Amino acid sequence: MKSPGIDSVFVTGGGGYIGTVLVPMLLDDGYKVRVLDRFFFGEGKLPDHDNLEIIKEDARHIDASHLAGMDAVIDLVAISNDPSGELFKDATMDINFQSRFRTAKLAKEAGAKRYVLPSSCSNYGYLDEKYVADETSALNPLTTYSKANAEAEAAIMPLADENFCPVALRQGTVFGYSPRLRFDLAVNGMTYGAWKTGKLPLMRDGKQWRPMIHIRDTSRAQMMMLGVDADKIRGEIFNTGSDENVYQIGPLGQLVADTVPGDVEVEWYGDVDHRSYRVAFDKISAIGFDTEFTAVDGVNEIIEALEAGDTDRTTETITLEWYAELVKWQKIIKSVERYGGIIEIDDQD
Repeated sequence: MKSPGIDSVFVTGGGGYIGTVLVPMLLDDGYKVRVLDRFFFGEGKLPDHDNLEIIKEDARHIDASHLAGMDAVIDLVAISNDPSGELFKDATMDINFQSRFRTAKLAKEAGAKRYVLPSSCSNYGYLDEKYVADETSALNPLTTYSKANAEAEAAIMPLADENFCPVALRQGTVFGYSPRLRFDLAVNGMTYGAWKTGKLPLMRDGKQWRPMIHIRDTSRAQMMMLGVDADKIRGEIFNTGSDENVYQIGPLGQLVADTVPGDVEVEWYGDVDHRSYRVAFDKISAIGFDTEFTAVDGVNEIIEALEAGDTDRTTETITLEWYAELVKWQKIIKSVERYGGIIEIDDQD
């Protein structure tokens, strides 16, 4: 149900993994939605809808006209995941921090009432397994991706005033089916490997804790922030998830193996992952949010899509591989392009 006083929502990164689930949910609830995205992963993954406007643009070049008439912003745009963040460090800081800070300031100047910043529980970095972090806990971001999120939170939340309500949601690792599916996320990747090969790849040593959240649940949380009493969320940060979806990687892998049809063998890979964090969700629970889905739900829906032939693991579903592919082909095309084309060129008369 649409939130009172919020009719239009500006969504950056709306063509991505979360965006292609969130945007249809917003439309179904009656919002007018304006999506701004580069569409690195292709167009056509959003529905045709009278209340959907699409702008193909880089978030680093948002200007006031893009935000005109928008009541709220959900700023999804990001270079996603740690490997991509480390390969494209400068771009990650520019997009995940600087561009979102700029968008928030422009939104405030344009008269938007609310701004939602999807952040990450990875901002906590490594925590002793006995420690459960809440929103007041010290941050220890270990990667460029998490550092950019932490910087964005620190810069944007102080913009809050009686007319502008920014809020940050520290999401757990997202899982579940999306039209722009990603198999470089823990539950999704485990599911594919187990289903396709009977092998389940797990990063050593399996003791690391991770809060997880289904893609529809995190979308619901973002939409909820459009309607909650502003005095309860203005300038606040919320861990977003539920105790039910906090897993150690080893037991989570076993859960996936038990859910996927057939015999599945666990295969360990890589160095020990030292990122481990358990977080508390009391704060977001207190304003009425709880999750509806578990990892088993995500595994089952991805298996259903795989068996129906609706998806498969391709370069496009592995974020870092696809970014690298785009960079490679940009270099190739630039080296051979002449007069606006390759085989066919513009007339020079």
